[in-house]
Order: sequence, then structure tokens, then C-alpha cells
Amino acid sequence: MHLAYPAVLSALLFCTGLYGVLARRNAILVLMSVELMLNAVNLNLVAFDVWLSKTAEETLHSGQALTLFTIAIAAAEIGIGLAIVLAVHRNRGTADIDRLRDTAEGHEPDGPDTDAPATGTAEKAEATA
Repeated sequence: MHLAYPAVLSALLFCTGLYGVLARRNAILVLMSVELMLNAVNLNLVAFDVWLSKTAEETLHSGQALTLFTIAIAAAEIGIGLAIVLAVHRNRGTADIDRLRDTAEGHEPDGPDTDAPATGTAEKAEATA
């Protein structure tokens, strides 16, 4: 098999993951897209390792070993990422990334009516309690 087939598949997977990271608003879908990008990199590492081992007659297979480390790091990353997303979802009630941008409590967004007194601070106090 030629090196072009896994390289093109890896590029397509990476571009799909990149689109998912840039276009999605749900934090879980963003984490899944990051995993898709990491798997594209793993496919590329293994394909180039096999190709280089055929040409250089190398038996070390360092690309496959690096892929195993990448899989272990990705598993730890997804575990910690899901724990953070679940904790934020329990506290805020949403996993929408756009709504989680302002994490400071009491931070009022700068708008055209910043001189007006804040109406609805009682509702915010009840929502955070």
C-alpha cells in the first residue's frame, strides 16, 4: 500500500476534527473532535513508521511506540476533560462553551446601558445560591 492513502485519510480526519473544534459549541463535542485530531496524528505516525522501516530496514518502530504514548496521554486528557465538563455542567447547568466564557461571578457584560443600575441582581443571587 502506498503512503498516500493513510496520509490522505489522516489529513481528512484531522480537518474534520479541526472543523469540529472550531464550529461546535458543546464542550463534549469539542473534546471528541480533539480526540479525532489525535487519532489522525496517530495514524500518520504509524504509517510513516511502517514506510520508514521498509526503506531503512529499521526494527525499532519508534513511531508505533510514540503512538502508544499519545494514546495514553489522550486517555488521561479525555478523563480529566470530561470530569471538568461534568463539574461545570453541575454548577452552571450548561455545557455550552459560549455561555461559559465569563466565569467570574458578578461580572456584568459591558453594554450600552452600563450607567443604568443593575436590574435583576436578585435573580442572579437566587440563581447562584
